[in-house]
Amino acid sequence: MGKLGNISGKDAVKAFQKAGWSKIGQVGSHVVLVKQGMRANLSIPQHKELATGTLRSLIRAAEINVDDFLRFCK
Repeated sequence: MGKLGNISGKDAVKAFQKAGWSKIGQVGSHVVLVKQGMRANLSIPQHKELATGTLRSLIRAAEINVDDFLRFCK
């Protein structure tokens, strides 16, 4: 398993978009992403660095694993 850390909200949005999620808007400082066939929406805070627990929770909600997410970050 790869190591999560030093990933900004902006970079996380780009990675999830590569995984097939679409941006539908922004509510305050959070970008909202949706994906066809997925029940959950992702709400990603636009911080300079996301907390590891927050990022893991988003990855789990997106139903992908950490290694795939890290590949999408590149």
